[in-house]
Formats: sequence, structure tokens, C-alpha cells
Amino acid sequence: MTPSLTLMARLHVLVGPPVTIADGAPGRRFIPIVGGTVKGDLSGRILAGGGDWQTILADGGMEIDAHYALDIEGHGHVEVRSQGVRVGPPGILAALGRGEIVDPSTYYFRTFVRLTTAAPGLARLNGILAIAVGARAPGAVDLDVFEVS
Repeated sequence: MTPSLTLMARLHVLVGPPVTIADGAPGRRFIPIVGGTVKGDLSGRILAGGGDWQTILADGGMEIDAHYALDIEGHGHVEVRSQGVRVGPPGILAALGRGEIVDPSTYYFRTFVRLTTAAPGLARLNGILAIAVGARAPGAVDLDVFEVS
């Protein structure tokens, strides 16, 4: 049986400056999440206070472990846990590291997403898996979140 994907939401996640925990490879850093928007079947805002813990790999790629909260209009709060990778050619990753705008088709940025909530009308989110396709923008990350069915 082949799963299918349905777009659930588009997230525009605003991020603050990175905090370096450990230089080198593997390196470690924390990216604060400072807000953002949710659009699509789910609509609302991303709450400030979450973060993305990243492990920087020797080739410039990274492992991603983000944890933050959404406030969905008319429903309430949703916890988001997102883990995955951003990898690509060294020159592309270096350009991303410098904050340059890079065509997202030139690198691979994917996460798996789990959602948890007690919000009325959103209980079904507790029982699904989702994947996100990401793109890095200056001061933000854009994520298209797809339900796996």
C-alpha cells in the first residue's frame, strides 16, 4: 500500500540569530523561534519561545530537531516536534550559512512532524504523521507540512 500526501499547512517560521553551543564537526547550535504564521487547512500563528537544536555535520549539512507551539485560530494550541535533515552540495550549504537566498531545489530539507494537542476539533492531529519540505529564507524557514495517509 502506497501512502499519499495531503498539504495541511504552510508555516513561515521566524527565527533569531543562532547560538553556537559547540564549534567544529560535529558542531551544535540552537536557533530560537520567535514567531511566524500558519496558513492552509490549519490557520494561525507560531508562538515565540520554541527552538531548533541543530547538529552541524562535517560536510556542512545538518540534523534538525525543532520543538515549538502553534496557536490555531478558533481551536487552541498545538505542540510541534520536527526532526530531519538539511543536506546538499558544499557550495550551496555555504551560501545558506552566509544567509544568502538559495533555490530550495538545490538542497534537500525534509523533516518528519508529530503534532500533539488537546484543542477542541483538532484531536485527529494526535494520530497522524506528517512530513515537511523546507526552504531557508533570511530570518525565516518556510515549511510545507503534508499529512501522510
